[in-house]
Amino acid sequence: MNTNEPLAERIRPKSLEEYLSQEHLVGDDGSLTQQIKKGIIPSLILWGPPGVGKTTLANIIANESERPFYTLSAINSGVKDVREVIDKAKQSGGLFTSKNPILFIDEIHRFSKSQQDSLLGAVEKGWITLIGATTENPSFEVIPALLSRCQVYVLNPFGKAELEALLTRAIQEDAYLKSKEIQIKETESLLRLSGGDARKLLNIFELIVSGQEQSPIIITNDIVTKLVQQNTVRYDKTGEQHYDIISAFIKSVRGSDPNAAVYWLARMIEGGEDLKFIARRMIILASEDIGNANPTALIMANNTFQAVTTIGYPEARIILSQCAVYMATSAKSNASYMAINKAQQLVKQTGDLSVPLHIRNAPTKLMKELGYGEDYKYAHNHKDNFVEQEFLPQEIKDTKLYDPGENQRENSFRAFLKSRWGKKYGY
Repeated sequence: MNTNEPLAERIRPKSLEEYLSQEHLVGDDGSLTQQIKKGIIPSLILWGPPGVGKTTLANIIANESERPFYTLSAINSGVKDVREVIDKAKQSGGLFTSKNPILFIDEIHRFSKSQQDSLLGAVEKGWITLIGATTENPSFEVIPALLSRCQVYVLNPFGKAELEALLTRAIQEDAYLKSKEIQIKETESLLRLSGGDARKLLNIFELIVSGQEQSPIIITNDIVTKLVQQNTVRYDKTGEQHYDIISAFIKSVRGSDPNAAVYWLARMIEGGEDLKFIARRMIILASEDIGNANPTALIMANNTFQAVTTIGYPEARIILSQCAVYMATSAKSNASYMAINKAQQLVKQTGDLSVPLHIRNAPTKLMKELGYGEDYKYAHNHKDNFVEQEFLPQEIKDTKLYDPGENQRENSFRAFLKSRWGKKYGY
């Protein structure tokens, strides 16, 4: 037994039966289960926070489909390394067979465009099956050409029951832990410090066990807090702090507090957070929380992203600060955000309702004969470029989805809508 090897490595699952969580992917009815059992694996991207089993799942896929397995880390691999592995993969597996080698790339979001481009030919021609792991949204971090050739699977953080089951398994299966008498009295501190990261949980747990010499070894919240020194003062841009601090930043801007917003921004910058990640979240925030109360905020946030991408650190911090202060001191509205939420829920409830005939397109004679476009009233032919008519399907007519926010700009929207649609929608 090698106790120098971390506990998370020692008890890493080797099969689907041992794999905890991600039931939506690898449960009995999971989207990946049948593919793994048949060995017909598409190139795919595993997207999820740290410590949720991305690397483990990639290894299991390779083991259970009996394929050659190659791995690279995007942190220390370049185009040359990618090409060398592809050459080896071409030699070890036949072309266009179910046994094509798997190339696993950890933290694929760190690959540059040229590095990702170097994978395209091998994926497209079937020389390799690519499995990439990322903690960042692949829509932003993986080039479109590569993303279109991959399926994206989302892995969720571990829940409380799953993390506790993982601790139980570790005590029962790991030789080192089995040699100890361990009594877990409380788990709250362990779970809180792990932040849903199974690897972090196991590493902390092993630290706690090895830090006590008495028998039995007692695990309580106070003991865990005492033995784990670097609790929450350090910003971990790949772990729980990454999500907590961006959340604090967003809530500070939403709450119109520029002082708190700039503080949390500084925490992220000093912690080495990806500046583009911050700028992207500001674009979302500008639309979700400010919206039409101040449409300029979205323009400014988008320009901030472009400027940050162009300028880089350290000057980009000034641009981010300017935008954060502007948005924190702006009028707020989530009316557009709420409107699309209501509309999507309505679509899910009512299904594919027919488009009213009078607002259908009528490019052919047959369509015109069938009544497409008939009785449509062209707004510009009427006073004030408006004429009342029905635009929603009959089944949901008169349904109000957009309710303007209480701010100067959207109050003018409400007055406009009341003059046009006051009776119909109740503005």
